[in-house]
Amino acid sequence: MTSPKTWFITGASRGFGREWAIAALERGDKVAATARDTSTLDDLVERFGDAILPLQLDVTDHDADFAAVAQAHEHFGRLDVVINNAGYGHFGFVEELTEAEARAQIETNLFGALWVTQAALPFLREQGSGHIIQVSSIGGISAFPLVGIYHASKWGLEGFSQALAQEVADFGIHVTLVEPGGFSTDWSGDSASHSEQNPAYEAFREKTMQGRATRNAKPGDPKASAAAILEIVDAQEPPLRVFFGTAPLGIAKADYEKRIETWEKWNHVSELAQGEE
Repeated sequence: MTSPKTWFITGASRGFGREWAIAALERGDKVAATARDTSTLDDLVERFGDAILPLQLDVTDHDADFAAVAQAHEHFGRLDVVINNAGYGHFGFVEELTEAEARAQIETNLFGALWVTQAALPFLREQGSGHIIQVSSIGGISAFPLVGIYHASKWGLEGFSQALAQEVADFGIHVTLVEPGGFSTDWSGDSASHSEQNPAYEAFREKTMQGRATRNAKPGDPKASAAAILEIVDAQEPPLRVFFGTAPLGIAKADYEKRIETWEKWNHVSELAQGEE
């Protein structure tokens, strides 16, 4: 039996964030749950009372991120698990992206997670423990057409988090990148945004959508993922990266085998670039 933990979860109004908050609360943990609209958390407050602290937060607001984390720490006295879950998918081929669309995607998925992480670190360092969980994606290590700017946001999250894991290990802080495949969440539904379509890509768009339908033919169950996240946060030595769902491992293996094959094939060019020793 593990000791009760205090969680800070962004994007707790729906999807993974909500299911994980419920799982934590049901086992007696405390949760600071953020949402743009805290009324979406009213039923959880009614059910779990003082064990949940609802916080209104738009993660793109740097100062609000720091204030929310500080409020959660002051309210509960400590933070054990910090989950950067808030995010959305933007759909558009690279040529179709507007500057505003690209910046909005990066501001939420990358900078939002960065600001919350920075806000939490002083508290975790002081207590000499903690676990930061970044909700990435199979799209954080692989890439597909139509969601290029989403991939950019998640590849950035992967990069700074891998560096962070090394920077904070001596303080007793763990970092885990959760990389889900397709799940029955609202990621590609109402919470998604879309670029104006360029007719030049009409044929390729149809082909791309068929490929997406094939990859996501058997989406995972967000409720089932709650048991998985509990195992991760309770682990003595949690992983830096972990896939959620059955599809990502096969995608990753195929992608990385192709990368290594290409690097080896073109290694003579790599050696040429090195110059004479």
